[in-house]
Amino acid sequence: MHPGKAQRRQRGYTYVVVLAALAIFGIGLAALGTSWSAAARRDREQLLLEVGAAYQKAIGEYYQRSPGEPKHYPAALTELLDDRRFVGTARHLRRLYGDPVNGGRDWGLLRAGDGGICGVYSLSAAETLRRQPVKLALLTVSGQRYADWQFVYVPAPGGR
Repeated sequence: MHPGKAQRRQRGYTYVVVLAALAIFGIGLAALGTSWSAAARRDREQLLLEVGAAYQKAIGEYYQRSPGEPKHYPAALTELLDDRRFVGTARHLRRLYGDPVNGGRDWGLLRAGDGGICGVYSLSAAETLRRQPVKLALLTVSGQRYADWQFVYVPAPGGR
């Protein structure tokens, strides 16, 4: 056997091994990216539930603490931060939270009969990961899209 023939037969072997390794590496990265994306989406969905419930609770506190009768809902979300209807300032929220699903500061606002804000919802038309209704402390949200999840304060019968 000639020494040149052995070298010719081995040419390209390293190239094929590198290509195979790159293909396996690429498939692994794609799987990791998909997994990471799903986890991030689950986290944003959970945060939406927490933030929505915080808005609903704050709107309820604002409504319940309305002086006199009839009770009123806030005219703007900023009133939840700085409620000056009393001698001292009441803060029903620490800060205005953005919509974690669509990444914006804006929320869809649900209006009551008096024009005040009785609830919020996400403006995202994306489909939810959860298909079953989600029970929170004061309400249950359900729907196929995030915009269907409405975080509304409804006073108990009798105005309270």
